[in-house]
Amino acid sequence: MSVYGIHASHEQVHPSVLLEAMERAEQAGFTAAMSSDHFSPWSARQGQSAFAWSWLGAALQATGLPFGVVNAPGQRYHPAIIAQAIGTLGAMYPGRFWAALGSGEASNEHITGGGWPRKDVRMARLLECVEIIRALLAGEEVSHDGLVTVDRARLWTLPETVPKLVGAAVSVDTARWCAGWADGLITVNAPPETLARIVDAYRGDGGRGPVNLQVHLSWAPDEDEAFHLAHDQWRSNVFAPPVPWDLETAEQFDEVSRHVTPQQVARAVNVSADLGRHVAWLHEYAELGFDGVYLHHVGQELDRFIDAFGAKVLPQLTEGSR
Repeated sequence: MSVYGIHASHEQVHPSVLLEAMERAEQAGFTAAMSSDHFSPWSARQGQSAFAWSWLGAALQATGLPFGVVNAPGQRYHPAIIAQAIGTLGAMYPGRFWAALGSGEASNEHITGGGWPRKDVRMARLLECVEIIRALLAGEEVSHDGLVTVDRARLWTLPETVPKLVGAAVSVDTARWCAGWADGLITVNAPPETLARIVDAYRGDGGRGPVNLQVHLSWAPDEDEAFHLAHDQWRSNVFAPPVPWDLETAEQFDEVSRHVTPQQVARAVNVSADLGRHVAWLHEYAELGFDGVYLHHVGQELDRFIDAFGAKVLPQLTEGSR
C-alpha cells in the first residue's frame, strides 16, 4: 500500500503559513510530508524561500507526520553541517525524518561564489559527501581531503536510529547510480514509461529501501483556474536538464519561460478540476511501484486543495490500495 504525503514548497509559501498547512494536511488524512530546500525560488512570482532546516524542527514538533527534505550537500552546505542537522532531527524525532541527497542546482548554489562545477564533478562531490555524512552519523571522526575538505569532524549528538539517506534522481542513469549507495529513491513526475524505467533501473541494480515520487499537480474547482494557477506558478519549471541545473536566478527562469503556454505546463503538471482524474493519475503512479507518493499542489493557497483531496481523493486512494 502506497503512502500518500504532501510536499511543502518553501519557494512558494511563507513558512508560517506552510506550517499551518501541514497541520491541516495531517488532520485531512495525509500520512507523510516532504520539504524542498532552496535559497532562491524558481520564479519571482513564487516570492518565498525560507530556510528549510529551521522549519523542519517546527514541523516535526507541530505534527506527528514523518518528514523528508531534498538537500544538496557540498557547496552551499558543508557535509559535516548537514550530518549534524540530520543527526539532530533524527535524535529528537526517531524514525520520522529522512534526507534525500542530490547534486543541486546553480540557482541555490551559486551564492557561495565558488563557480558551478560540471555535472560529473558534482556527482563525484555528492558521493564524497554521502560517505562523509554516513561516517559522521555512525559516530566516526572524519578527516577528508578531496572535492570537499573535512578536518577532524565528529558528531557529539547522535540519533539512536540513523535517518535514511535517499538518492534524488530525475533520470534513469542517475537512478541506477543511486542504487549503489542510497537507502531509497525519490524522483519527480514524468511520463509513466519514464517513471517505470527509473524504478526498474534503481531496483534492477540492487537499490534498497522505499521508492518515492513527488507529483506536481494543480487543482481548482474550475478548469480555467487550475490551468491559470499552474501557468502562473510553475511555467519556469517545465524545462529538461541541464536548463534547471544551470540557470542562476529567478529572473533568468522568468525570462526563459516568458513564452511557455498553459498547455506546455500541463505536460509537467497534472492539471484538472476533476478530482476523479487526479485519483486515476495517482493510482497509476502507485501501480508503477512507488512506495510513497507526495502531492505538490503548485498553487500558493493550500487550504482548499488539502480539504478537497482529504475529503474526496485520499479515501479513494487508500481504499483502492487495500
